[in-house]
Amino acid sequence: MPLARLALTNFRSYSDALIAPGSGFVVLTGENGAGKTNVLEAVSLLSPGRGLRGAALSEIARTDGPGGFAVAARLSLPLPGAEESDVDLGTGTTPAAPERRQVRINGASASATSLAEWLSILWLTPAMDRLFLEGMSGRRRFLDRLVLALAPDHAMQSARYEAAMRARNKLLAEEGPPDTGWLSALEARMAEHGAAIARARATTVGALAERLALAPEGPFARAGLRLEGWTEGDLVRELTQGRARDAAAGRTLAGPHRTDLFVTHLGKSQPAERCSTGEQKALLLGIVLAHADLVAERAERRPILLFDEVAAHLDPSRRAALFERLDQAGGQVWMTGTEPSLFNGISLAGSHFHVAEGAISPT
Repeated sequence: MPLARLALTNFRSYSDALIAPGSGFVVLTGENGAGKTNVLEAVSLLSPGRGLRGAALSEIARTDGPGGFAVAARLSLPLPGAEESDVDLGTGTTPAAPERRQVRINGASASATSLAEWLSILWLTPAMDRLFLEGMSGRRRFLDRLVLALAPDHAMQSARYEAAMRARNKLLAEEGPPDTGWLSALEARMAEHGAAIARARATTVGALAERLALAPEGPFARAGLRLEGWTEGDLVRELTQGRARDAAAGRTLAGPHRTDLFVTHLGKSQPAERCSTGEQKALLLGIVLAHADLVAERAERRPILLFDEVAAHLDPSRRAALFERLDQAGGQVWMTGTEPSLFNGISLAGSHFHVAEGAISPT
């Protein structure tokens, strides 16, 4: 389900840009700072969440523009029995409400979580190179992106869990005895959505870990995966018994928001955080490639892959292996780089664009 058209309005460095990519490789080249990553970010915002940069909405609109931004895309979808095979998606903000995200599907207002019903999008960026070395929040976001591709309602479950948790934290922070009835209702809601989150994560990690364990050795390191921290349990009981503790801490200390993804290098039986930078990147690539195959098998649609400056950090043999594997797998893959020569292994059938000074032109 590729993007057949992408239009940007007042988005980052673009006042107005239009790109019509093909269904396979989409290669964007240009100097550093030309706006290549901005294009990938725009694509990533066609899914639930804050995109590959995790930026606040108010930061995305063009600084010298009128305020607000828009990203519009057309999907080419083979829909048996449907009168039309194209679906139009759009998201953005208005000058009057720069922090309120609006989403439209075929012109009708929709929630951001509903975007997951149409698209699965995964990405790797240079900022993720430290994923295994920094806090667990980044790994959890990466995990949830993997889960979302197989369980489209995961974004909705997560949003409702977070909303109930914020309300509970606020109630515990108030002076005086809290309303125990309201606390119990919020904790029951957290437990309901938390159980769905935990199940979806466990299912995804289990299936992906099995696929990786059985995969043959290749140019990309095989990763072992498991969940750590809070993974399951009687959350209502934990929350009820932990009210005083959570009130003192100013946050909730039990639940799926305390889950971590632990990754090992299977070939070396070594935790990912102890591996070299190159090995860590290879582990991430291996996870994403295996997951894309898993999604294609189970959801019957390949996710759109966004690889920002990945080719530049691979040696020639691994770069060639990556291009070959992506070509054989199919699906739409967006890649950026400073030099066209980095993509010499990609067939001419791919879509090639040059990015410079807020403009995107075919090459």
